[in-house]
Amino acid sequence: MTIKKAIPNDHKILTEITKKSKAHWGYSDEQIEIWSQFLTVSKEYIETKSVYNLIVEGKIIGYYSFFHESENTIKLDNLFVLPDFIGKGFGKILMNDFLDRMKNSNAQKVILNSEPNAEDFYIKFGFVKVGEMETSIKDRYLPIMELKINRIGEIENA
Repeated sequence: MTIKKAIPNDHKILTEITKKSKAHWGYSDEQIEIWSQFLTVSKEYIETKSVYNLIVEGKIIGYYSFFHESENTIKLDNLFVLPDFIGKGFGKILMNDFLDRMKNSNAQKVILNSEPNAEDFYIKFGFVKVGEMETSIKDRYLPIMELKINRIGEIENA
């Protein structure tokens, strides 16, 4: 198992992982299609954001991506694992790798918009809900979450 930086040609497999992972939470094929533009990972996205793949037995099974939203704030934009690997610790491996990278950065906080079904996953890593964002589905809101990082690089509970 390795985690390595994605290359632009990974865009199709990363889009497939994103859509399949999202569908895992019970969203219909029609809803996934409506969200397609938001679930598509382009070559340009990989070229301009920090994207890291989780590779098991030569196959990409998950990934995460992030970017600087401001000088001191990192946005964790995506963290997805293929459905067959959900609940087996691979999301934790990706999150720990991401957090290790944050310890070595100048970031003071990490923010993300969580899939509602994944909110508890992020809470386990010390993220706290700081708001909500309305979605295109009636009465569905994305938790806006935050994790503070102190000056010596340790992760804090907010």
